[in-house]
Amino acid sequence: MTSDGGGLDPTVTEPDDDTDDDTGETVDDDDVVVLSWWQHPVNVITMLVATALIGGMIGWLIGDAGNDVATSDADVGFLQDMRVHHEQAVEMSLTFLGLDDVDSNLVAEARGIAFGQAMDIGVMIQLLRDMDAPTESEEGQAMAWMGMAMNDEDMPGMATAEQLAELRASSGTDADTLFIDLMSAHHEGGIEMSETAAEMVENDDVREYAEAWARNQRTEIAEMDALRPAAG
Repeated sequence: MTSDGGGLDPTVTEPDDDTDDDTGETVDDDDVVVLSWWQHPVNVITMLVATALIGGMIGWLIGDAGNDVATSDADVGFLQDMRVHHEQAVEMSLTFLGLDDVDSNLVAEARGIAFGQAMDIGVMIQLLRDMDAPTESEEGQAMAWMGMAMNDEDMPGMATAEQLAELRASSGTDADTLFIDLMSAHHEGGIEMSETAAEMVENDDVREYAEAWARNQRTEIAEMDALRPAAG
């Protein structure tokens, strides 16, 4: 556009949409919120699936690199059970990410848990395939490798259906506190299983992963505990 004097009109037309610098959300004049790509639930799930596939590729590379594929009932049972255990942690994390008015620092923690444990699941599946073992228990029971057979839902640290329903119905600081409580208990159960497995398994890769998973979950418990005052 030119001015009456023939020069360029210095007036700049402002765009209708405003972007929130803090959240990355685009807000138009009608207060319609457009989530950034990394906040959209569909994109989060897509990235988790991709992460699990990457984890599987890593496991395949480990197996292809010359692993003798030593195995035992403890190796197979632990991997099968820990896969189920991790899947619930991913479920709880994704549930929390979809709740309203939750603590942003806990959102970051939940996202990290979901990504990390999805990748771990991919590694577990590939290790089981390397052992020519089923990726799920064919007996329909967990913890037999520890001499204490039980249903999957009774494994150490597993949240009950009622607790998961309570989490889904929560919001704000109540959701923050409940997520910390449930995930910390869940991690404690995972640590117990992993540390026991590290003493029983015959496969060196499985032992190293079990030790690493125990360390990671201890770290995440400490991180969540540090956020508890902020979460109320």
